Amino acid sequence: YGQEYDGERNVEGERHGRGKARLPNGDTYDGEYERGFRNGQGTYRFKNGACYIGEYLQNKKHGKGTFFYPDGSKYEGDWVNDQRHGYGEYTYANGDIYTGEWFNHSRHGQGTYVYKNTGSKYVGGWVSGHQEGQAELIYLNHRFKGKFLNGQPVGRGKYVFDIGCEQHGEYIQSEQVK
Repeated sequence: YGQEYDGERNVEGERHGRGKARLPNGDTYDGEYERGFRNGQGTYRFKNGACYIGEYLQNKKHGKGTFFYPDGSKYEGDWVNDQRHGYGEYTYANGDIYTGEWFNHSRHGQGTYVYKNTGSKYVGGWVSGHQEGQAELIYLNHRFKGKFLNGQPVGRGKYVFDIGCEQHGEYIQSEQVK
């Protein structure tokens, strides 16, 4: 295989128990094996600087784990079959944070997205990575409650200001003039 391995093996000679491996592409793994597969707790370091610390099932990220990406972002939460899936928190390189549900690697379900530079946050529905469904956009001194589609407010909604007044209205998308 051209792989270097230092660790425990079972009677069949498969990697089994604790071990360390250096893969041909320069990645390294230090953790638990079962019958030749990465299985259980481990740390996988990618040559590009990324790193995964967490649970494996048959060579795939599965269970709880934290992934540090080369751009400085990180995901901490549930994994299924190598995908972000379940519940988790993603801290983006710019400091924004999404906390909520994931499905097949995308923000999907209910979640909160905090914009670091403005301090505002979106609390509500997500579909395949996009803001969609019932939600609230909370700004520093007012909030907007309504429905979203593709990250944009649609239809009826209301603005609530901290001083206590409310403003109801229809949100109409303006047509682009060619």
